[in-house]
Amino acid sequence: NPYLEDFYNDMRRWSFNLQVYFLNSRIRQILEIQKGQNTIIQDRTIYEDAKIFAPNLHDLGLMSVRDFSNYNALFDTVSHFFDPPDLLIYLQASIGTLVSQIQRRGRKFEENIRTDYLKRLNGYYENWIATYDAGPLLIINVDECNYADKEEDFEKVVELVRAELSRLDKQA
Repeated sequence: NPYLEDFYNDMRRWSFNLQVYFLNSRIRQILEIQKGQNTIIQDRTIYEDAKIFAPNLHDLGLMSVRDFSNYNALFDTVSHFFDPPDLLIYLQASIGTLVSQIQRRGRKFEENIRTDYLKRLNGYYENWIATYDAGPLLIINVDECNYADKEEDFEKVVELVRAELSRLDKQA
């Protein structure tokens, strides 16, 4: 992402550019996914940018009203051209777990992410998930399920996802 490091250095200047970059990237991912026949797990959905990251930046005063309105209008326009995910998997985590995961990634430009920023994002996620009704939802509590380090937890997650996909296939 050519904007991420700049964004973390000057959020007010680069917030709109970053969000448009992500929107464009997600649209391209969706178009690619729609071409294929395989089951795809996408790391982030297009909805997260529009429902969490952009509103958070706007509410923090890091994205102007004009840019936020423009971004939302663009999202509303393009969102009519694709369906929501067949299954949304939400990895729910506490701030402590999120901080540990960020530190583990070891990205230099993420070293100075403020805890209050993460708390706000986490709040946006929780509010969005509480009202998510675009399709099936599977919530996995990452504080209780360390699938990255424990094989048995990884297998549990795989089984939960398989069971949900199987249930959805039977409904179709």
